[in-house]
Amino acid sequence: MEWRWTSLSLILILLEGVMSRHWSAWMPPSISAFKETCVAIPCNFNYPEDIRPSAVHAIWYFNSPYPRNFPPVVLNSKTNSAHEMYLGRTKIIGDLHALNCSIQIDKVTNELQGKYYFRADLGGYNQYTYSEHANFYILDEPFVVQPQEIISGSEAEITCLVDDNCPDMKPAVTWMDIEGLEHHNVYVRLEENNGAWKQISTLRFLPSYKNHGQRLGCKVTFPNTELEYKGFATMDVKYAPRIVDINSSTETTEGMQVVFLCEIDSNPTSRVMWFKDDILLKDDYTGNLTLELDYITYIHDGIYTCAAENEYGRVNKSIGLAVMYPPWKPSVNASLLVVEGETVTIMCNTQGNPDPIMTIVKDKQVLNSVIFQNELVLEIPSVSHEHDGEYWCLAENQYGHSNSSFNLTVVFSPLFLPESKCTVTKDNVQCMCTVKANPDPYIMFEIPEKNFTVSELNAEYVHSQRNGYTVSSILTLQKETKLPDVVLCSASNLYGKKVHELFFQDTNSLIWAKVGPVGAVVVFVILVAVGGYLIKTREKKSVTESSSFIQTETSPSYSGDGSKKKLGKIESGEICAVEVK
Repeated sequence: MEWRWTSLSLILILLEGVMSRHWSAWMPPSISAFKETCVAIPCNFNYPEDIRPSAVHAIWYFNSPYPRNFPPVVLNSKTNSAHEMYLGRTKIIGDLHALNCSIQIDKVTNELQGKYYFRADLGGYNQYTYSEHANFYILDEPFVVQPQEIISGSEAEITCLVDDNCPDMKPAVTWMDIEGLEHHNVYVRLEENNGAWKQISTLRFLPSYKNHGQRLGCKVTFPNTELEYKGFATMDVKYAPRIVDINSSTETTEGMQVVFLCEIDSNPTSRVMWFKDDILLKDDYTGNLTLELDYITYIHDGIYTCAAENEYGRVNKSIGLAVMYPPWKPSVNASLLVVEGETVTIMCNTQGNPDPIMTIVKDKQVLNSVIFQNELVLEIPSVSHEHDGEYWCLAENQYGHSNSSFNLTVVFSPLFLPESKCTVTKDNVQCMCTVKANPDPYIMFEIPEKNFTVSELNAEYVHSQRNGYTVSSILTLQKETKLPDVVLCSASNLYGKKVHELFFQDTNSLIWAKVGPVGAVVVFVILVAVGGYLIKTREKKSVTESSSFIQTETSPSYSGDGSKKKLGKIESGEICAVEVK
């Protein structure tokens, strides 16, 4: 026993070197002891380097780490005090100056089961309760472990686990009622797990049917005491049933009759069962069992299993019945809602005999197909809005065909379409912002130089139309002399926000571009003729020209409020040429 606690001290010293210098502690998370014996809880702790305590004291709490909760004090080394249920039962067995806070509790009883917390008192305000704690359990008997099954003729082991966590009381383990066991031997070893120790006594033997039902006992005693604890195990020696005869796999068509026979040899008599796909069809306690299928349909296709079991074991064997039938309606994913960029796996399953040809189709386009299989998988590594839509899974063999569909809905951030631009007309300026998004985007227009911002909620300026996932918003403004330098359109939804600059397209420029050079000459001649006519007409008038007429410019323009100014005066013999860009 002394070597074990010496080794534990070395382990704690090594742990101290590994633990960084801060408030930290180590102890076994779980530890046990027999009632009325004792338990030693190994403990090691640390504190920050800058603390230089003149003395180190230990306080152990029961079931709570917080002093303000007034938990029972297991032991206070400074005042040498404890709660009444711990008086005379506890002592520090570690060297606190060596950072060893191990404690021993004697004569443990059920009310002492629970959590144990350590608090370091280094003087003044340097007191700290560590969150690490040990769970203590009381044992009434040793734990006897049997193998999952004991089979006649195969070597077996039964183990007795005895907690050994007190340096002052070492348990002694013996086996009882082992008469009649052939080739039996006992092996003892000591094991440590996270600071908790167990003495493991293993009884190894060769069982036979004669040992079935025999009770074995494990007895634990402690020297110089009358304490005695016993644990028992009743052996269940098994030999499993075996299948002597069963039909082989067969193939048939609808309307035929099939008879399956399963013959079993077992002792004692077994329960014999017929299953189809884990569904119990028939059972009986007998040596053999017949299953009759009078009228075969496609639902009889599948795997049939004969199983036999008794209290000693179980055995089963499967055969296949193939029934020719058309494929079932495919089972596909439920309709999906995914975010653009995610990975989507489309699975399509069916059942048919022979195995069908399977195809996944979208918009009459084949995306994937397999031949003579019951499952088809289509993986889309990075979904885009183009993958949105209805998908079909088709299955077909020589006996028929079937199909199923499902919808894939893709949500994505706004995407500006090429038709997003500004158009200058004769009377106004129209800026179209066309966006594709799901869910619907919130669209805003901005003219930075005018500090002007409107959204599609401002019906006076903006009109929106929706077609599927596409939204077209049109901003209409009165035409001014100078067009804005920049018109911005922003679109946002739950999945993102984007801003797009709308470029200008002058409808007058488009007209000149369409007319071409020859048309330009013709228009120029017409303008000359009209100008001459206006000059002659004005020379005949005796009315004095108004000042406002004289002051106007010669080219059409627009005021800030959107109204067009009057055409200016054309002087005699002069033609005003308008440059079209």
